[in-house]
Amino acid sequence: MTEQTPSRPSPSEPPSAGVAGREPTLRVVTLRGGRVSEWEGEAGLAEAIADPAACTWIDLIEPTPGHVAAVAGLLGLHPLIAEDIVEGNQRAKIEVTERLVHIVMFALDYTSSLQHTEIDFVLGERFLLSVHSGRWNARATGRLRDDLPSVLERGADHLLWGLVDAIVDAYFPCIDRLGDEIDDVQDQVIARATPAVLQRLFDLKRELLAARRATAPVREIFNQLTNRDLALIDHEEIIYFRDVYDHLIRLTDELDTYRELASGTLDAYLSTVNNNLSVIMKRLTGVTVILAGVGAVAGVFGMSEAGTAFAGGEATGFWLVSGFAVLLAIGAAAFLRRIDWI
Repeated sequence: MTEQTPSRPSPSEPPSAGVAGREPTLRVVTLRGGRVSEWEGEAGLAEAIADPAACTWIDLIEPTPGHVAAVAGLLGLHPLIAEDIVEGNQRAKIEVTERLVHIVMFALDYTSSLQHTEIDFVLGERFLLSVHSGRWNARATGRLRDDLPSVLERGADHLLWGLVDAIVDAYFPCIDRLGDEIDDVQDQVIARATPAVLQRLFDLKRELLAARRATAPVREIFNQLTNRDLALIDHEEIIYFRDVYDHLIRLTDELDTYRELASGTLDAYLSTVNNNLSVIMKRLTGVTVILAGVGAVAGVFGMSEAGTAFAGGEATGFWLVSGFAVLLAIGAAAFLRRIDWI
């Protein structure tokens, strides 16, 4: 075990992404006597947990069932909590027991599409366990990167707040990106409603639904953290969790607004397609009227009888009928153009 200051992530490392598919990693950070000790592996974890003067953060990355079972045994976690962590695919939730608070949240990231990463937090009396995949880098959050010792000095509940606050703050850029995508699709619908635009609109609606599923239950988590008397949450920390709760209310309002915009955009797409179809039908009808007029003249004055229909000979009758048909077509075209049918 070596004592060191918390390592700083590379400036080029994105704040919400790690290296997916990496080997399981157990990082332990503990604060004792004002000094931060940090190491990897289970060695020394039991001693740190047993120390009543220490505040410990256990960060388990890409865990296997064996790693989860080992850490759960050292921390005394309930078997159901360990089972939920191993299985994953949980709904965002909070479970409170006498000694532990288990929270499931999702970190969102938007590159080409919306991605979510499940994160489990288990808060104990003097420790916080975080379990997640390598796509989310807990150490890249601002407060933990800049001043981890001062966060640990205020206890594991303050460390929990620092992490969940960073997760919620990262929701807003993702939701804003979705809003920008909706604005772009709206412009495309007005300019040219194509099947590709419709497909992108459906993709956005699915992403908005996924974001809603990931974030909406989190409001209930913070509602319980701020309104229930939890022994593991200091009363002075409640105001911090309430601030996160306020952010979530604003976030869900924005999501509802974007969902309505997406639905409105779909209605606009259908209206645009119907309007285009109406324009096409009017133009086809106009062309039909012109051709029908020419055909009617040709039918009444059959070309074989045109010469006898008018005095002046067969050639004169042909040109008179042809000219009349052309003038009728031009007049019909001018009228239809005036009423915007062609």
